[in-house]
Amino acid sequence: MNRKTRIQPIDSGRDDARETDENGYDRPSKSQLKREMHALQELGEALIALPKDALKRMPMPEDLGDAVREARRITDHEGKRRQLQYVGKVMRSLTEDEIAALRTALDTHRGVNKAETARMHWIERTREQLLADDAALTEFIRNHPGVDPQEGRTLIRNARKERQQQKPPRYYRELFQWIKNAAGVTDEDEDIEGDEDDRDDETEA
Repeated sequence: MNRKTRIQPIDSGRDDARETDENGYDRPSKSQLKREMHALQELGEALIALPKDALKRMPMPEDLGDAVREARRITDHEGKRRQLQYVGKVMRSLTEDEIAALRTALDTHRGVNKAETARMHWIERTREQLLADDAALTEFIRNHPGVDPQEGRTLIRNARKERQQQKPPRYYRELFQWIKNAAGVTDEDEDIEGDEDDRDDETEA
């Protein structure tokens, strides 16, 4: 019995990236198309999960923006699943340049978030060190000579007292702000402090 044989390409890259159709033309394989579809679906889900302010900065075409915002509003599990699929369908209609612009904007947002989170954690650790050890204030003042040492001492003393007496964390929050200002952290981090305050309230509750 005669059997047709397929000539394997010499290229040692992904063997399923391209395949030849019945007319002899190269085209993306089904596996490659499936991977690309999943990647776009994941990109769409990442957009849906963004905070509202970050979503506004994403360079989305109007139809994609509408689909993403609708997905964010839906709470029903099955309805959300169908909307996610629709978002993926809209994503597949975008040009390569539009997709690249979205990925770049998303990567930029993630990088900023990573930096903000690192700064927040540093301020939190510094605050706990100042409250736990008087020597930490001396070290902090040496590293940040522009701070008001007396203000720092007062905030630390009052924050310790209110913690011992289980009072609302007024000075605890002010100490966070004092550290932030001393370290030159910009006002763009106000949202971080707001999240921090919310956690403080939960702790005190």
